[in-house]
Amino acid sequence: MKTFWSRFLGNPRVYLGLLWLGLLLVVAIAANVLAPTDPFAIVGKPMAAPGGEFWLGTDSLGRNVLAGLIHGSRATILIAVLATLFAVAFGTFMGAVAGYYGGLIDDVLMRFTEFFQTIPSFLFAIVLIAILSPSALNLVVAIATVSWPPIARVVRGEVLTVKSREFVQAAVVAGQGDAAILLKQVLPNTLSPLIVTGSLLIATAILAESALSFLGLGAPNVMSWGFMIGAGRSFMREAWWLVTVPGIAILLTVLAINLVGEGLNDALNPRLADL
Repeated sequence: MKTFWSRFLGNPRVYLGLLWLGLLLVVAIAANVLAPTDPFAIVGKPMAAPGGEFWLGTDSLGRNVLAGLIHGSRATILIAVLATLFAVAFGTFMGAVAGYYGGLIDDVLMRFTEFFQTIPSFLFAIVLIAILSPSALNLVVAIATVSWPPIARVVRGEVLTVKSREFVQAAVVAGQGDAAILLKQVLPNTLSPLIVTGSLLIATAILAESALSFLGLGAPNVMSWGFMIGAGRSFMREAWWLVTVPGIAILLTVLAINLVGEGLNDALNPRLADL
């Protein structure tokens, strides 16, 4: 039987995803070293073409596009990861409680979840940002608020399956409390789909953050890839690089996350365990 790591790392597409994500993580951590100047600082003439002193050119105000790309990676990834962590935490709590207790509690929590799912998620995020005012924290709150329902659905389904197994019934007979059973017996056996869903949710959060920043609802005075695209959209014909460069960064990052998520799904799929 193949191990998890042999199945996961045996997928060549996973290496491509991990390579890009690893590079991106290094760039985000070392942003101040790689681009010591303020990404909002005017360092050259407006809309200078890529090449020479500025490898990726300058924007309409004369800001270094490469510096913006480097610093933007930190903001975009940090907001997306934090939003995903909050969404996974809340969604797991809701799904676990609903699936474990069932009955009226399940009905109430699932109707609450369905209420959030009936509202178009991106429009809901826009409304939340408009109410709370644009900021990095409010971006995290808005994206997490619209992202948790699918997690709750996945966890509920897994808990419904796991709670009927013998080891859970044995824990109940042994007198363990509900919290202990959920944390020690049930939830550890729901991690496989949760990890896959959570990893793919990061890609969705990156797209959501970029779209909100593009519309001017991002964190003020914080450089992000969506902000760069929004700032350069009026100059697409004169300066193609203003939109193309951050757009390609978003494309490659989302693609890399999807490749890794697909590899995780294949590696954690019990039907493939004996292949």
